Parts: sequence; C-alpha cells; structure tokens
Amino acid sequence: MKIIAKRRRIENKTNYTKRRRLLEGKKPRLVIRKTNKYITIQIIESKVAQDKVISGVNSKDLLNYGWPADKSGSLKSLAAAYLSGILFGKIAKTNKDAILDMGLIRNTKGSRIYAALKGVVDSGFKVRHGASILPSIELINKENSKEFFDKVKANILGGKK
Repeated sequence: MKIIAKRRRIENKTNYTKRRRLLEGKKPRLVIRKTNKYITIQIIESKVAQDKVISGVNSKDLLNYGWPADKSGSLKSLAAAYLSGILFGKIAKTNKDAILDMGLIRNTKGSRIYAALKGVVDSGFKVRHGASILPSIELINKENSKEFFDKVKANILGGKK
C-alpha cells in the first residue's frame, strides 16, 4: 500500500493527509476540479474509503442552457464556473451540506474554483468558507460574457434548456 500511496503522491494525484481529514468529516464532499477545457463539480459520499458520486455537473452542460457554441472555448472562465455552480445547485436536490474538496489545486483568492463555490453557495448549499476569498459578481461578470451571462443564468433558474 505504501508503494501505491507514494506513487500517486509523486504523480500529483492524491494528497493522502488531506484526503484522510476530509473523510473524517463524515459529510459529503463538494469536489470541484478544473481541466484544460472545463470545470467539473460533484457531490461525493465516502463509506469505508469507497467513493460514490451522488450528482455532478460539467461546465459543458451550459451549452444546453444558452451558452453560445462559438464561445465554447471559454467554458473554463470565471463566469462559466459560477454558472456551473448555480446549475449544480439546481440539479443536486439532496445533500445541501458539504465540505469543499479542491484536491491538489492551489488556494488562490478569486480563482475559478471559488467562483464555482460562489455559484453553489448562491444556489442554497451550505459549504464552510471565508467570504473574502470568493470573487465578486462584478469580477465574474466583467469578462466578455456580459451579453449572454444573464440569459444563461435566467435559463438555469427558470429551468429552460
């Protein structure tokens, strides 16, 4: 087991100390990950270190809610992360209380991870966080997405696809 644990840590896949602390919390984890193209948000429950995904959203799902196809390269922006968080909160009907799991992503104030967290919190989830680390709505909406940001948000909240 130590050989595997050491290998996964060297490959920057798992921080076992952080994972053990999250599992000791006994709450579902709100897992937010960013890739080169998308933001992924999931609720994961763990029983005896066996993870089970309860619900999840990818920022690619925003294309179904009015995000322009020609702007699909910006599905990892602050606006897309925030709207993905709102969409996740709308889809995930259970487990409204969770612990944030950022994985090995650096803790940077106002980052895409915290924009997604702001969307999740604005949609009704209870996740422990500091309010000063979240980006403001002006910063989220400041990007070149002003023309369709409000439309996509209204479609998500209204349930239109």
